Formats: sequence, C-alpha cells, structure tokens
Amino acid sequence: MSRKQMHLAAHFPGVNNTTVWADPRSGSQIEFSSFEHLARTAERGLFDFFFLAEGLRLREHKGRIHDLDVVGRPESLTVLGALAAVTEHLGLAATVNATFNEPYELARRFATLDHLSGGRAAWNVVTSSDAFTGENFRRGGFLDRADRYPRAAEFLDAARQLWDSWTPDGIPRPFAHRGRHFDIAGEFTLPRSPQGHPVVIQAGDCDEGREFAARAADVVFTRRSSLEDGRAFYADVKRRLAKYGRTPDDLKIMPGAGVVLGDTAAEAQERAAEIRRQQTSPQTALLTLEQIWGVDLSGYDPDGPLPDIDPVADPALTQGRTRRGDTVVIAEKWRALSREKGLSIRETVIEAGGRQSFVGTPEAVAAELDAFVRREAADGFILVPHLTPGGLDEFVDRVVPLLQERGAFRTEYRGTTLRAHLGLPDPAGDG
Repeated sequence: MSRKQMHLAAHFPGVNNTTVWADPRSGSQIEFSSFEHLARTAERGLFDFFFLAEGLRLREHKGRIHDLDVVGRPESLTVLGALAAVTEHLGLAATVNATFNEPYELARRFATLDHLSGGRAAWNVVTSSDAFTGENFRRGGFLDRADRYPRAAEFLDAARQLWDSWTPDGIPRPFAHRGRHFDIAGEFTLPRSPQGHPVVIQAGDCDEGREFAARAADVVFTRRSSLEDGRAFYADVKRRLAKYGRTPDDLKIMPGAGVVLGDTAAEAQERAAEIRRQQTSPQTALLTLEQIWGVDLSGYDPDGPLPDIDPVADPALTQGRTRRGDTVVIAEKWRALSREKGLSIRETVIEAGGRQSFVGTPEAVAAELDAFVRREAADGFILVPHLTPGGLDEFVDRVVPLLQERGAFRTEYRGTTLRAHLGLPDPAGDG
C-alpha cells in the first residue's frame, strides 16, 4: 500500500491581525510583486494551489473604518489571471461570494481563468447574509441566513450546467436553468476547460456547510484546534459523502495552519510567542473582545482581567466581519480559560484566538504535519504565513525537503491541472 501523500496550499496573508505589518520584512498588500513572490515560492515548493481571500467592503468597528482594512484588497480573479502568466503548475484559487454575483457572469470568469491557466483554476464558494456588505451592490444585498446555502447550492449547480453545456468535442449547446433563485437560459461562450470544471473549495464549518461540502465541494478549508478535533471533523465530513455517491478521496480536507520554525524547540516557541504578541496588540485585544461582548470596552486594561459584565447576545458593534458563532457561549469559554490559566484580556485573546499552528524545529514540524495526515485529521494544509510576501520561504526551504524524504510529499508535479495535483477525478459532464 502506497504512503498517503500530503497536499499543501498557500494562503496570501490578508487584511487581519494575523498578518504582522509592523515587521520590517513586511511588503505591500496590493503590489503585484507581493503576489508573484508568494506564488513563485509556493510553486517552488510544489504546492497544490495559491489561495486568495475576498473583501467586498472595508470593515467598520464602532462606526469607523477598521485600521487593518485601509490597505484595501484587489479583486482576486484579476490577480490570479496575472499570476497564470508567471506560473506553470500552481493552482490558482479565488474566494468569490455566491450571494453578490450571478451564475452566468461568474461561471464565465472562472472558465476564462481555467483556460488561461491550462486547467488550474479553483473557486472558494462563500456566502453572506450581511446587508452591510450588500449595500455596495445594486440589490441591497440582504439575504436571510436560512437562504445562504440553498442559494449557493443552486448557484453552483447552475454554474456546472454552464460549464457542461459544450460537448467534450467542442460543440456548444443551449442551456436552461429553472430554479427558486435563478431562471436563466441562453448559450455559454466558452468550451470545457482542460480540467472540465474549476475545482470547488468550501469553507463553511456549520452543519449546513459540512453537508454542502459533502454534496458539492472538492476541497474543504477549515479551522481545527487539535489533532482530536481534526479527526472528529474529518470523520464527520467524510462519512457524509456516501449519500451523494462519492468516495472519501473525492473530497480533500485542508485546515488552515501557521508554522513557526526554530533551530531548537525553545527558539521556535520563543519566536511563536513573539509573533502572537505582534499579531495581538493591546488595541487588537480589546477590539477582539468587543466583537464578542458587543459593547464598548475601551475603558478596560488589556493587561487586566476579562469583563465581569454579560455580553450582548447579538452584537452589532462590528460591521463586515463574519460572525464567530454564539458570542455568549464563546464569552463563557474565554472566561473559563482566563480563570484556569490566570490570563489577562490580551493573553486570553492570544491563547483562544490563535490559528492551528505547528511550532518547532523543521524536523519536528515535518513529523507533526505528517502525523495529522496519517492519522486522518487532514488530507493536507493551507498554510497562512504571518508575513507578506516572504512568509513561506523558510518552510519551503527547510520543511518541504524533509517531507519529501519521509515520502509524505511529492518530489515533482506529475500532472498539468489542479485536479491532477489533488488526485481528483475529472467531471464526467453530460457529453
């Protein structure tokens, strides 16, 4: 039996506090050279794909533009189209919202990228019920939360119908889709791409999101805090596939992860602690707590205890940020953590809010990553560096060779499309 191979992807650091902008090595968020550097590094490391997040409106906190957003965020498909010209093998994944777009337009844009890149495009399907963001769009943007996933599922079905509307030998056929959310008919302008359809990524973690992924996605981007948590999520999502006629290999589960390296374990832990403190300034700690408590906490000391007041059940202090879940439940968990470990506000935010991280020597990190995959807590990882654009350089130089020595990661690209990199079957179509 051959050894299971790990999949790796690179997430371009975004406009959030996990990116350390104060570091002298930090570069531009919008200059093409930054995107190119990270993409070339990922391809040098034989990664599966390069991943861009999406921001459709500058977030606000207490009625003001959030400082971490003022650098802006370019439109993803335009950036990836440019990256297609300076890469050969690397997959190119864009996060695009299914709530604020239409199937024909978006299917055409992704099909174009798939052709330009020779079959390397991927779509991270996200949804929103956020009327604040929707104010930027002609429809006003409001969508009931209960309608998010049904609309996204129908959107994806319509897009796949468009991608399949040309026969495999290049003959266009009319399409027609009639559904609750979309009623469209006509002719699509592009033949099937080299990989049939763009790869579909899904990032929802709720029960609806897991079911949507099992039914329709090729990759799941998730956040898991431990090996045990990862194994439980992995088993839950994989077991849902059979009802849709799919096998466990048809869906890759790739949690987001940060990596901090050192020549010794102690040095790595010291570096990780300093990075976390840079990611969570006193101001960021209070802002994060305000998003949970839903009230102004500017009078509190970040180095003091958590508030003894009850949080607001449905906070509206922050606009344009994805909700973290039940904030009352989260507040109680954070209070328990703070009491157990004697943590201040800032220390609690650092402890509770950190992304799954692998910290240690290159040898230890390679072994731990491999263990997650072998023990079915993940099929691979989407690495989220804390620096733009050089945050992956050390990992590619020091960890990738060790993964290759272990037989856990490829030593060359063996296909030309993203589906080939991920070991996914090409869509059958209805030729």
